[in-house]
Amino acid sequence: MPRVAAPLGTLAAAGAAFAYVAAVDPNQPGHYPACPFLTVTGLYCPGCGGLRSAHALAHGDPVAALGANLFAVLLVTGFALGWLHWVTRLARGRAYSFPVRLRAWHWWAAGALLVVFTVVRNTPIGTGLAP
Repeated sequence: MPRVAAPLGTLAAAGAAFAYVAAVDPNQPGHYPACPFLTVTGLYCPGCGGLRSAHALAHGDPVAALGANLFAVLLVTGFALGWLHWVTRLARGRAYSFPVRLRAWHWWAAGALLVVFTVVRNTPIGTGLAP
């Protein structure tokens, strides 16, 4: 049982967060604080629309989720795949190992993609990426 405690605890925490966002609609004003970056600059940060995206995913609407925040959907998908990999390795009696050995350039590339996503969603070309 101790081997599965961490993945089950992780699933419980993620499930509780999704259940809360599913129950408390971020599309209704006053339920969540406003994005401080958006409030100060008037620009969308990479996370803007993430709660609306999670709400749409929790209600089974992936098209609306992608429209609210593509990056958040990719993160949730990556989390789900990573969790499945973790559980599969434990079920086979193997120790967990990350499927890809992340090097410094991976982090730099991810950061660069995040910056590009943020810049593009704030331009007229990227209006489809704006929440």
